[in-house]
Amino acid sequence: MGGFQNIGKIPELKRRILASLVLLAVYRIGVHIPTPGIDGRVLAGIFERAKGTLLGFFDMFAGGGLERLSVFALGIMPYISASIILQLLTVVVPTLERLSKEGEIGRRKITQYTRYGTVIISLIQGFGISIGLEQMRGAAGELVVYNPGWSFRLMTMITLTAGTSFIMWLGEQITEKGIGNGISLIIFAGIVARMPNAIAGTASLVNTGEMNWFVVILLTAMMLVVVGFIIFMETSQRRIPVQYAKRVVGRKIFGGQSTHLPLKINTAGVIPPIFASSIIMFPATIANFINHPWMKRFAELLTPGTILHEVLYIGFIIFFCFFYTAIVFNPDNVAENMKKYGGYIPGLRPGKKTAEYIERVLSRVTFVGALYISFVCVLPTLLVKKFNVPFYFGGTALLIVVGVALDTIQQIESHLILRHYDGIVRKTSRMKGRR
Repeated sequence: MGGFQNIGKIPELKRRILASLVLLAVYRIGVHIPTPGIDGRVLAGIFERAKGTLLGFFDMFAGGGLERLSVFALGIMPYISASIILQLLTVVVPTLERLSKEGEIGRRKITQYTRYGTVIISLIQGFGISIGLEQMRGAAGELVVYNPGWSFRLMTMITLTAGTSFIMWLGEQITEKGIGNGISLIIFAGIVARMPNAIAGTASLVNTGEMNWFVVILLTAMMLVVVGFIIFMETSQRRIPVQYAKRVVGRKIFGGQSTHLPLKINTAGVIPPIFASSIIMFPATIANFINHPWMKRFAELLTPGTILHEVLYIGFIIFFCFFYTAIVFNPDNVAENMKKYGGYIPGLRPGKKTAEYIERVLSRVTFVGALYISFVCVLPTLLVKKFNVPFYFGGTALLIVVGVALDTIQQIESHLILRHYDGIVRKTSRMKGRR
């Protein structure tokens, strides 16, 4: 196969990677385009004082767009929130459930509803942010908004909604024409783009004496250990042995081989922490922009690092691990397909018994995966907060970066293997043609 050095020799793969990089570059350019009517200097000062709070956490997922209040300030979170709502409604609304089972046509319809939901959520969040910005003041009492009023609110709502819609379109284009999952890669790009600033900020803390080299080395070692642990867990599987009986089709004999059914420890990937974050951030962000003591207290309780936030975060992660796994993996369908092709698990009858066994094993594996994701997302964040370093060194960012990187690498490898297989088929065909 030649490995990754052969990427440049495969035109389609090279074209896909280039398309992904160009579209991600467009996204990063948009992050630096400010929303009209905002005093960027005053807003930057407010965010400087809000480091390590809910605003900093939300800004991490927005790729730095919220700090500048760019046209992409809302990021991709409204789209993710709309996807969560649609997937939850699919379970309880019969019409949506039927659509989800209609294949490509149903999937397109649900995607269309998700887009409508994204626009509605973006408009609501944009309105809340505009109201909050009008009430914000700088350190010396300066206004963040030059000309408060309904004209500013409507302009902000339209601008931020248009920005989120454009990001949503970029993500779909990356998935279709590029390599990897577009939405995940956009979040990945936003986190990675902030790493140079994170390193510079840490160096500044060391130079001013606020942090010593021992803490830096300890945090670096901790991150390397966490990254290694994530890679180990993301590539771990529970393999269920499967035996296929011999069957005769015409004059040929098929089957008779032993194989296995791989169940990943983390079937849901980076979806649970992203979904959990968006669920918590949606009400907390709105509350943070409403100038009322109760709302401010509510926003403080949901700040990353607080007990309530971490408990809710772990609970949502565990829920979405099981929920998303149930959506993407159906034990009944797997058992039925195995039975159709003469496959069975040794010691179990095909059909219902096999499905029950697979579901039981999958539940245990998913529980282990949920605990692993909770550990990675919560523990490093608490430790990092204790050492008073930038929040984006937390476990959630590491899990997303490593998970998306592994998924993208696997897709590139799949293209390389497919190209290698096609080459073998062509050579075989030419050899047969010469005979």
